[in-house]
Amino acid sequence: MDKRIIFASLLTLSSIILSAQVNPGDPWFGESCTSIMVGKMASADGSVITAHTCDGNYRTWVRMEKAADHADTALHTVYKGTLHTETPDDMRKLTVAGRIPQVKHTYAYLNTAYPSLNEKQLAMGETTFVGPDTLVNKKGMFLIEELQRVALQRCDNARDAIRLIGELIKEYGYGDYGECITIADTREVWQMEILGEGKERIGGVWAAQRVPDDHVGISANISRIGIIDFSNPDFFMASPNVKEVAREFGLWDGKEPFKFWKAYANAEKPFKIREFFVLSTLAPSLNLSIDMDELPFSVKPEKKVSMEVLTELYRSSYEGSSYDMTRHVKMVNTRYDKKRNVIGRDTIVSPVANPWLTGDMRNTLNYIAPGTVDFQRTVSVSWCSYSHITVLRDWLPDEVGGVSWFSFDNPGQSPRVPIYAGVKQVPSKWEICGQKSYREDAALWSYRKANKLATVSWGKTKKQMLEQVLSFEAKARLEMPALEKNAAELIKTGKNDEARALLTNYSNDFSGATMQRWTAMEAKFWEMFGRGF
Repeated sequence: MDKRIIFASLLTLSSIILSAQVNPGDPWFGESCTSIMVGKMASADGSVITAHTCDGNYRTWVRMEKAADHADTALHTVYKGTLHTETPDDMRKLTVAGRIPQVKHTYAYLNTAYPSLNEKQLAMGETTFVGPDTLVNKKGMFLIEELQRVALQRCDNARDAIRLIGELIKEYGYGDYGECITIADTREVWQMEILGEGKERIGGVWAAQRVPDDHVGISANISRIGIIDFSNPDFFMASPNVKEVAREFGLWDGKEPFKFWKAYANAEKPFKIREFFVLSTLAPSLNLSIDMDELPFSVKPEKKVSMEVLTELYRSSYEGSSYDMTRHVKMVNTRYDKKRNVIGRDTIVSPVANPWLTGDMRNTLNYIAPGTVDFQRTVSVSWCSYSHITVLRDWLPDEVGGVSWFSFDNPGQSPRVPIYAGVKQVPSKWEICGQKSYREDAALWSYRKANKLATVSWGKTKKQMLEQVLSFEAKARLEMPALEKNAAELIKTGKNDEARALLTNYSNDFSGATMQRWTAMEAKFWEMFGRGF
């Protein structure tokens, strides 16, 4: 018998439902986010899309911050530490990094850990690629999340946001590691990659590249921008010092063609499995290979990309492929006739196999039978705090056109709730972080309990859970066109408050329905496993 055959009884309840913890020794440490970008001619409905999985122990409270007018003498306070607060009013462990002049009017925006969408249909995603330590200046005023916040408050399009971020970095300094933000409006989507320019130096280096309108791009914790065509500002922007800093720090010899990723990524090549999986899935005829030295920055998908395709990509754990981590976790299934006589035995993938095993469980299985689980960094992960797929549509009023399809916890298990750019507020449970402790009043735990329990025997629970996920996607497809038509009509006749109330109530009711459904599933799974499985 193949030594990789593992009996299901070895996978105990307590060991499977433990949450994955961030540990620098784990192979996925530092690979914290995935952002897929879709140009308007590549999407099924003509929308522009950016997205983000916030993978790691980050705060999960969400709030819609209001638009505001400010005095000429007003200042905006820049903080450090906002990624780990428990509520919007939690000031513990926050430090003031500095203050900058405020503008007369700031836009309403969705305040996620990494701020993501404003009322003008400007949206952002984020991924970290780290880069060389020698470029990090901790004294720089701005961390990446605060740059996103200020840009969303002040800008209504992607190019202005990129220019503003570049100006803020130059004047006040960048104090973070290498970061990518994906910036989209109703016309186009860009990938902007940012680093410091050296210890004790106020400033930074950055480059931005536009995804062609008929293409799809991805950022997944590795710098992706290659050769910068400085003569083509419609597709490239960069800080004036981008080559100078690379030469000074020995990151580029000044002779070979300058590639941003090669100088600044601190990596062998500009992609790993997530980039390869997404791009090759959408453009299979390109025959992309994981063994290539470089993948294209973006690809033209062979079929228009719909929300259904994107949500499936974000649920991906490479099931059925050679990268499927469950394929060697097997057991012997004995078949009986009606009289309980043995009529056959088959080796099958165990129902308790799931693609989100903790590091301890993977190590245990590989100790019992080396090679059982070959770790792969999947798109959906159990340590995800939240994720969003943000859709931007220029044929609708801004309040209606921008939709953040928001999900708490593992995107491979949780439903997505549509949050419109024009909502007045989010549900009260959304304004409580669930990462610091178990809290019934935090939305995160409405989903996490059922999700974790489902992994006890994923082979038996997966169908039920995905049926619920897909039922909410179908509900949205059925209901939202009429809702959006009504809201747009209200706005057209000057009834903006009524339109915003309509959108707010729909999003909040949708959220409540998903939380109720996941609570019911949790009870069902406890009943199932309480009887034994």
